[in-house]
Amino acid sequence: MNILIINHYAGSPKHGMEYRPYYLAKEWLKLGHKVTIIAASQSHLRQQQPLTTNKITRENIEGINYTWLKTPEYRGNGFRRVLNMLSFGKQLYYSYPKILSEFSPDLVIASSPHPFIIRGAKRIAKQYKAKLIFEVRDLWPLSLIELGNINPLHPFVLLMKNEEEFAYKESDSIVSLLSNASGYMQQHGMSKNKFRYIPNGIIIDNNEISHKTSKAQTALSPEIEKKLQHIKQNHVLLVCFAGSHGIANALDYLIDAASILASTQAKEAIGFILVGSGSEKNKLKAKASMLQNVFFFDPIQKAEIPIFLKKMDVLYIGLQKQNIFKYGVSPNKLFDYMMAAKPIIHAIETENNIIEKSGCGISCKAENASAIAKAIMQIKNTTENKRILMGEKGKKYVIEHHNYQVLAKNYLLTNNN
Repeated sequence: MNILIINHYAGSPKHGMEYRPYYLAKEWLKLGHKVTIIAASQSHLRQQQPLTTNKITRENIEGINYTWLKTPEYRGNGFRRVLNMLSFGKQLYYSYPKILSEFSPDLVIASSPHPFIIRGAKRIAKQYKAKLIFEVRDLWPLSLIELGNINPLHPFVLLMKNEEEFAYKESDSIVSLLSNASGYMQQHGMSKNKFRYIPNGIIIDNNEISHKTSKAQTALSPEIEKKLQHIKQNHVLLVCFAGSHGIANALDYLIDAASILASTQAKEAIGFILVGSGSEKNKLKAKASMLQNVFFFDPIQKAEIPIFLKKMDVLYIGLQKQNIFKYGVSPNKLFDYMMAAKPIIHAIETENNIIEKSGCGISCKAENASAIAKAIMQIKNTTENKRILMGEKGKKYVIEHHNYQVLAKNYLLTNNN
């Protein structure tokens, strides 16, 4: 079968995030299918942008055929990002004969970092008599309204809503990373029998479970290792957050928890490490500037992430206290955490709480620094054997329930519905 994935921000080990299209494609190749990924030349998620010489640039990465559509550069969330989105959607709609000159899809997957790809995807599916799956990673425009405080009547929000409802009605199936989103989607035009939940996952390769890229790595860079060893000398427990430093991640409350625990005696000092980048990083640095127990690291290579996380004692994940999260969350970093086999503090209020299901850590209230600090102390006062057991439970759970080999097969079952 020929499978076409349309994902504006699709990445690879060579370029950086996002990885889900790559991982699914690799598994489908093993099953004998051919896969083409169409993505934009510019994405704020990637560490390295693809080299594009023309409006359409083709590249083969580990057997996956990538087609890069040249789009405007942008930074942040301003007008140029919107222009980037619309440019990608427009090219997809009008230029698909050139884009797909060497590929006739049997299945079209339109993955929605934004919904402006759906009309082009529908046109392609109709032209090639292919099934169309609309993959929902985030609920747009609801995320803009609730997380971005955008007026529901804003023209851009209304435009997104129109495209979202078109997608729910016109797609053959809806795949969502959000376990409880079916009710919301039905309110916006989706037939109940179209919905299927397929979360993010992990890769199993040659019986070794890993998030690593094709370049095996067993040690951190000397610079990172030196900085980490210096921190370890002065702290008995290291609490780590690794990921985007954005508004939705509510990291202010982790800094506040660090402040609460900063009064602990020096010999019992708890260190807080924040790894990554994002729009809030400079503000967070300023907020933590007077604290001696908070340390910021630049983004590290994906191959180094598992190594880095295993050197931590506790891993932290949090989100804003928002109504939208009742539909579910599926952050990639959570699976990285669970694979590291470390206790996790989970400050997210959602019905689909895999920390509680797996028993791999402690859940606490979102946006509550005191609750976060209490959870940290609870793990600190737990025996080493119990911490190890927590970590092992998380790793076992994610291997059993979030293995991309299984998820890729389940995805194709959606095409048969």
